[in-house]
Amino acid sequence: MSYSFLSFATVDAIGFLTLNRPEKRNALSRALRMEIVSCLDEAAANQAVRVVVLTGAGPAFCAGFDRSEFTTTGMEAIFLEADAYHRRVHRFPKPIIAAVNGPALGGGCDLAAMCDVRLAAITASFGQPQVRFGAPALYDLMRAVIGMGAAREMCLTGRQYDAHEALSIGLVNRVVEPSALLEAARALAHEIATLPEGLAETIKRGFTASQPALFEES
Repeated sequence: MSYSFLSFATVDAIGFLTLNRPEKRNALSRALRMEIVSCLDEAAANQAVRVVVLTGAGPAFCAGFDRSEFTTTGMEAIFLEADAYHRRVHRFPKPIIAAVNGPALGGGCDLAAMCDVRLAAITASFGQPQVRFGAPALYDLMRAVIGMGAAREMCLTGRQYDAHEALSIGLVNRVVEPSALLEAARALAHEIATLPEGLAETIKRGFTASQPALFEES
């Protein structure tokens, strides 16, 4: 399948999903969110793909939701519509590694948090700055990843955390030089992909069963 706002390639059982709106800092427009869902559905159905690496093109990982769309549709309607996107990423049946190459803010921070493992370049940063213009943070998601105290501070202040501080609060698993990021993600993905067939998906089902039931349909 071809995509307009992301690219997807499979190499040795690893699917590489790259957000590709660098001119918009990979902001999550409605169209990009729909393509992410379609791409993950494709990867889930492809038995040759055992693990996915998610990264961003250009200097940013993902700047969050595309604020230009807030002028045509209310924030509440956008976030309600986005629940299906969140649900599909959060419950994706195969392991996802986030290779965070630059700022991951707001919805970009959430996207990284919904992945199973996060590797960060030293150029990465994280935070929920949208609270400063009236959009709430996904506290339950962040609490599940970094714990109550750190999540409350992040969601109340909207401040940004550099890669090393993100490592210290458990938001990322490892910090590497930018030039080493994709290779580190590829090597980790290869470790996972070479587990006995079906084991990684079985382990992921255990993760999914025990994670908070976020973004569920009412």
